[in-house]
Amino acid sequence: MDRWTEIELFVQVAETGSLSRAAEALDLSNAAASRHLSALEARLGARLVERNTRRLYLTETGQEFFSRAKGILVDLKDAESAVNATSLNPTGVLRITTSLSFSLHHVAPLLREYTQRYPNVTVHIEAANRYLDIIDNNIDVAIRTREFEPDSNITIRRLAETRRILTASPRYLAQYGIAKTLADLQQHQMLIYTHANNPNELRFSKDGSVTTVNVKGVLDANDGQILRVAALDGLGILVQPSYIVYDDIVAGRLVPVLDDWDLPRLQVNLAYPSRKHLSAKVRTFIDFMAEHFVKMDYERKWTGRFGVY
Repeated sequence: MDRWTEIELFVQVAETGSLSRAAEALDLSNAAASRHLSALEARLGARLVERNTRRLYLTETGQEFFSRAKGILVDLKDAESAVNATSLNPTGVLRITTSLSFSLHHVAPLLREYTQRYPNVTVHIEAANRYLDIIDNNIDVAIRTREFEPDSNITIRRLAETRRILTASPRYLAQYGIAKTLADLQQHQMLIYTHANNPNELRFSKDGSVTTVNVKGVLDANDGQILRVAALDGLGILVQPSYIVYDDIVAGRLVPVLDDWDLPRLQVNLAYPSRKHLSAKVRTFIDFMAEHFVKMDYERKWTGRFGVY
């Protein structure tokens, strides 16, 4: 048990940057916390934390151990919570937030199955193309495309990686021609998602080479569905994650453009408040989504290439 306490304490120290705050979180005295940390370093034979009068920080060895130790604790908590969740009957309102596009394509189509499986759960979706504060907005689960949360009280569970790709309708390509080089994009009509980082700047990579292309939009919008409809209607070239356009490409409604180049990829994550015991409604939804993503093999589909056009 002392070994687990040592690891839990070290992770808390790393996340809070304070031995006293870590001790408080684990209901330990400062003296006991200091003994646990010293015992861990002695057992490992390595210095994990450096301290001076002004601050506390991890050594290089400490940073490596932190990344591994945190993963172990998360897995253990997940296993324990899963057991608890299966023994409970999920009830109450499950508040979810994600973008409108993700809601339409990958949440709403699953709700019939989820609510049939857990009939005492009522689902509320807050569709938003900006990141709502999970705690302030009383959100149970957020689904979004960023690798970390600035709040250490938020837990992240990875769902899948996705490419961002350029697509256009056959109608548009027949009228305006096919972009054969990155420079050609400056002569094309672009559909720009304004919530992207540097939306008018596309940073492409291939075989170790990186090229930045500045583009101007014929249409700018803060919602991917507006741009998708415009692309389907032949207005311009769309830049969106594969999870939005994959089905359109497979059906032939949209065609990949310059697919031999890569844009920075996105990671789709579940984010939820870190608690000692997750409610059954949260645990069941998290597991339900994770199982569905594995079953559908989304990461392979969303990171694959369609061909050069």
